[in-house]
Amino acid sequence: MNAIPAFHSIFVFLAGASSVLSADWPIWRGLAYDGVSAEKNWQLSGDPKVLWEAEVGLGFSSFVVSNGRVLTTGHADDQDTVFCLDAKTGKEIWKHTYPADLGDKYYEGGTSATPTFDGDKAYHLSRWGDLFCFEAATGKVVWEKNVQKETGANIPDWGFAGAPLVQGELLILNVGKAGMAVEKASGKIVWKSEVDAAGYSTPYPITWKGSKLAVIGSADAYVAVDVKTGHQLWTHRWNTRYGVNAADPILSGDALFISSGYNKGCTVLKLGSGDPEKVWENKSLKNMFNSSVLIDGYLYGIDGDQNSRAGLKCVRFSDGQEMWAENIGFGSLMAADGRLIVLSAKGELIIVKAGSEKFDEVSRAQILNGKCWSAPVLANGLLYARNSEGRVVCLDLSK
Repeated sequence: MNAIPAFHSIFVFLAGASSVLSADWPIWRGLAYDGVSAEKNWQLSGDPKVLWEAEVGLGFSSFVVSNGRVLTTGHADDQDTVFCLDAKTGKEIWKHTYPADLGDKYYEGGTSATPTFDGDKAYHLSRWGDLFCFEAATGKVVWEKNVQKETGANIPDWGFAGAPLVQGELLILNVGKAGMAVEKASGKIVWKSEVDAAGYSTPYPITWKGSKLAVIGSADAYVAVDVKTGHQLWTHRWNTRYGVNAADPILSGDALFISSGYNKGCTVLKLGSGDPEKVWENKSLKNMFNSSVLIDGYLYGIDGDQNSRAGLKCVRFSDGQEMWAENIGFGSLMAADGRLIVLSAKGELIIVKAGSEKFDEVSRAQILNGKCWSAPVLANGLLYARNSEGRVVCLDLSK
């Protein structure tokens, strides 16, 4: 039996049945958990229209979009803030501010994880373990707690960074060596793992032999756990310098792609009845923390670290063969309608046709300055992007 991303078939049905539903981007990496949107009828012109701008404070959170609302986070004056903005105007709908340390160890600090929409609720996990459930429409706090203090889990050097993953009535969090789960209605802990330092990826859901699992990046491995019980089905050792296992896995059939930076590299694992078997491993694609996308059997992603020579690469999923590379520097990306939407670390938005033969640039525009590490999001014809200082721009890319 092949493994499939959880709810993938539902996503495909909704994408075909309702362009309104499929155009929202309510969770990190989108409804199929793969960074690929079903959105069509968009383009980047030479001089894109800026609909609105906003300032949200220091941080690296991306965006989620649902029912005309967009969420992101930022830090200022010893406080973190979750911002809910009108998706079309940028007008503040609500915000929630709470005390938080800047956390500027090794870098400038600020917020990290992207929030999660789930129907009429929204969830957020801070770098320090503060977990919130909000009414999505009003920002009213339904419940809040600090899961790090409650469990004693070690805080990674750069803080908790994975987005909350909704699985049925549970929230799965990358807290502890192999994650933890709480009731999404109350925050009550359902299961937890050892307190060893977590990694930085978002729990990645798959269905395997009828069971719902989450693949979680710890500081030294990727671990598959049963979402209901936390039972660990397998562990694949994956040692990356400083414990930075941050990029999310990608599943295709029964093959799972894993990648990390600091010159570690990437691998494809074949899932079976026991521990996964390695299909191939090399250094062709080194995702420091921004995940790749998979389109028609080819991986596209940023190869290299933010402080070294980096660029965009195309790599064949089946055997790890590099097809092409383009020196655009560090950055992040998503994809829609057969095109890559790449945001460089210097704020250039670059549109590239997804194809294995060559780097085929469609258009590019300078949309931001400063450090741009956060993944851009296209939803309902609007493109949301930000820099680390907290400047947000919304571009109209609809035709």
